[in-house]
Amino acid sequence: MIEFSPGTAFAVDPAIIPVPAAMQQQDGVFVLQPDMRIRVDAATLETGRLLAAVLGKSTGFTLQIVMDGDAAIVLTTADAKGSLGSEGYELAVSPDSLVIRAPQPAGAFYGVQSLLQLLPPEVFSPSIVNDIEWKIPCVRIEDQPRFPWRGLMLDVSRHFFDTEEIKQLLDSMAMQKLNTLHWHLVDDNGWRIEIEKYPLLTQVGAWRKDVGFGLDAKATTAYGPDGRYGGFYTQDDIREIVAYAQSRHINIVPEIEMPGHSIAALSAYPELSCSGGPYSTDIGAGIHAGVYCAGQDESFAFLQDVLTEIFDLFPSKTIHIGGDEVPKDNWKACPQCQARMKAEGLKNEHELQSYFIRRIEKFINANHRNLIGWSEIREGGLAENAAVMDWIGGAVEAAGSGHDVVMSPTSHCYFDYYQSQDLSGEPRAIGGYLPLSTVYSFEPVPENLPPDQQNHILGAQGNVWTEYIPSLKQVEYMTYPRLTALAEVTWSPAELRRWDDFCRRLQTQYRRFDLFGVHYRRETSTQISE
Repeated sequence: MIEFSPGTAFAVDPAIIPVPAAMQQQDGVFVLQPDMRIRVDAATLETGRLLAAVLGKSTGFTLQIVMDGDAAIVLTTADAKGSLGSEGYELAVSPDSLVIRAPQPAGAFYGVQSLLQLLPPEVFSPSIVNDIEWKIPCVRIEDQPRFPWRGLMLDVSRHFFDTEEIKQLLDSMAMQKLNTLHWHLVDDNGWRIEIEKYPLLTQVGAWRKDVGFGLDAKATTAYGPDGRYGGFYTQDDIREIVAYAQSRHINIVPEIEMPGHSIAALSAYPELSCSGGPYSTDIGAGIHAGVYCAGQDESFAFLQDVLTEIFDLFPSKTIHIGGDEVPKDNWKACPQCQARMKAEGLKNEHELQSYFIRRIEKFINANHRNLIGWSEIREGGLAENAAVMDWIGGAVEAAGSGHDVVMSPTSHCYFDYYQSQDLSGEPRAIGGYLPLSTVYSFEPVPENLPPDQQNHILGAQGNVWTEYIPSLKQVEYMTYPRLTALAEVTWSPAELRRWDDFCRRLQTQYRRFDLFGVHYRRETSTQISE
């Protein structure tokens, strides 16, 4: 394996984020020319086209894509090292050739992201940049991610972001080799996905009377023709977004919240609750907790119908069912839920929640998918094959019993928290304090987890809950550069991470963001050291 130490002084200082597992600079530079060709194979054809498109916008060069013959730029899966895995790659740059070799298409795509970051930041310009020499330092890179789950959770229930906005977010994620968008599609305040069998979910559950959360009505544009606030994705929208994400090797994990946080669904179909309603998506208008009745089979039939359409829309092998913050008062007072507990021999409502999750899991598993839920799905006993998304604890216990875990603790991964202790210049946030340095310091593998169980830690993700984040511009401000730091945490070897070197490379990343149109929070030297 070639060696690389972050912070090494190179003639042309690379600023790749996340830092590669191994990189070695050699003499010379490769200069991109307008008559160059890109040779691809069947597995790398789409990535080659994306590369040519990006380069074409900023350089004005029309680089020809070919399947054989001589070419200065080569993207190939031939003779790749299998040890690099499905997302690893090699990048070799010499003065007269540039070769990206990867076992799988995803690796070639990530190799291209590193290649673009070796070029001047102006390569990310949406229009032609004149009077610039497109130099790439000669390097050899061998790189692969530390974790298979490198993600971002976006809550679109509190506030709706349209198809083009989701694509813009996917583009900025792909630049940083992130591979998972956890899409929080439903919650109390909005149901955002069309379900053909249950049209009231979007006719009623996707809208409320105003923006809510004490926000200025002008802070967002998500209003329907009748003035109601909200919106939803049609199934065609979903297919378009999923395909767009797949072309960037991002898996979209849909979340259909249950059994709690379900006011939006119950506002449309109140008969699925214990009390029969009424319910409303208007902030604070629900007079009963939004929880599906666990005692009636109709609740499970409804959710199975919904999930069946979800399976058709999302190729993801993982389906998120929420499972967090479930109040039990309705179940305690519901004759049907109490009868269910007696019939199933359940001791308390925590075990009833476990029954609910296990029953849904059987359906998900029968459809060749896997269930993941928040920490609370452990209450009353964890479902047999479930994975846990740890936000308040339980990772060690879950991994120790053979369950996979995605880390997203509030201490390091909640991007709805404030980024500074000086709130005078910050937009309103939900509370808490999470500076960039704390995100970068995160170690996803719990310290007390035995080595033979650490493979159950799949990775980590940042969470953007949007109660006080009504626009994509503000989503980006709260997300970047904190997600940039988490991208390096989840991709790069822990021993190569250096805070001072990350801060150096981040200055170049800011220039890329400027050209790419990302509305990030620029850390000052004082803020970086907070």
